[in-house]
Amino acid sequence: MPIIVQKYGGSSVADAEKIKNVALRIAEAHGQGNQVVAVVSAMGDTTDTLIELASEVSERPDPREMDVLLSTGELMSCTLVAMAVRSLGLDAISLSGAQAGIRTDSRHGKARIAAVDTARISSELSAGRVVIVAGFQGITEDMNVTTLGRGASDLSAVAIAAALRADRCEVYTDVEGIYTADPRHVPQARKLDEVGYEEMLEMASLGAKMQPRSIELAMEYDVPILVASSFVDAPGTLIHQGADMQQTVGEIRNRARAVTTDRNVAKITVTGIVDRPGISASLLEPLADADISVDIIVQTATAGSDTDLAFTVSRDDLPRALDIVRAVAVELGGGEVISADHLAKVSVVGTAMQNAPGYASRMFRVLANENINIDMISTSEIRITCVIDEDRLADAARALHTAFELDEPE
Repeated sequence: MPIIVQKYGGSSVADAEKIKNVALRIAEAHGQGNQVVAVVSAMGDTTDTLIELASEVSERPDPREMDVLLSTGELMSCTLVAMAVRSLGLDAISLSGAQAGIRTDSRHGKARIAAVDTARISSELSAGRVVIVAGFQGITEDMNVTTLGRGASDLSAVAIAAALRADRCEVYTDVEGIYTADPRHVPQARKLDEVGYEEMLEMASLGAKMQPRSIELAMEYDVPILVASSFVDAPGTLIHQGADMQQTVGEIRNRARAVTTDRNVAKITVTGIVDRPGISASLLEPLADADISVDIIVQTATAGSDTDLAFTVSRDDLPRALDIVRAVAVELGGGEVISADHLAKVSVVGTAMQNAPGYASRMFRVLANENINIDMISTSEIRITCVIDEDRLADAARALHTAFELDEPE
């Protein structure tokens, strides 16, 4: 029998009625002759509620205990989904990430999957059961519960699909697929029928509806992913190898494919550092050791022998990053450490834009015409990113979406 791995996000299992709807979808897939593994997120805003509760009892909750706490959200939803599936007459079983064989390293809060032992899942499928797995979590060699990072139920589903060599992985959420922009910012955004892995990875890392590491894993093991709505029957978007990511506008191939936005941006600037070899490494290596990712980096020479270094991190990591950078800056004899958390990223994504003149200049001109100041710029072969003021993010997205001819035809 074919194996299908489905993933249901928090909005899809937010209450009892929605859980029953998910159970019906699972039963339908099973009734079509498939073996079904369903990976579920925590209900609605459960994770946020647990984080707030932890902050009320501790200023700095222990990372290990935090992972144990947050893992309970997915455990609750997966057991409820299993109950709902059983009420439809199917045999179903719920499994925690540990029971499902998801082994991770020991980085609490951002653990990486080391291996997936599919023995338990395969055994349950062979017995004719539907398997419901708690996403977002795993277990270390020392039997400590870990979580994989926000939005990582996508990663759990893709990892299980790859390990089982499933026929397909289906991700169900509150939107009908992957769009050319966030419809909340750009009402004219169009749903894409298909997206290639590389372009989706750029879009995911810049705030689109998929967890970036899940796309990396899908690309490595060639796992096609269908992203669709759990509330309406619509075709969705297929993420797979070899998708044609360019569209034709008149007689010209338009390399721009999407406009993405990301509000989870903070900037740290260290001023007045003596410009000598190894300065950047001295500042950034401690951040890497603390598992803090640095994105855009700009180094600017000032008068004399000094330099300023600015870089972005996620807002979630800003407090820890500041503690580390301030300590290192003192050792280096640097000047002031300045932070800003009112920023956002807007990006134009498209295959081989770097090889086609005019895309960057058009983006900068559009933002200038909207009187939107650019704080930082970063580029790759398939995307151009500008850091701007968060308050102007929606304006920038709409203007760029129109300028690059991505709007839905009226």
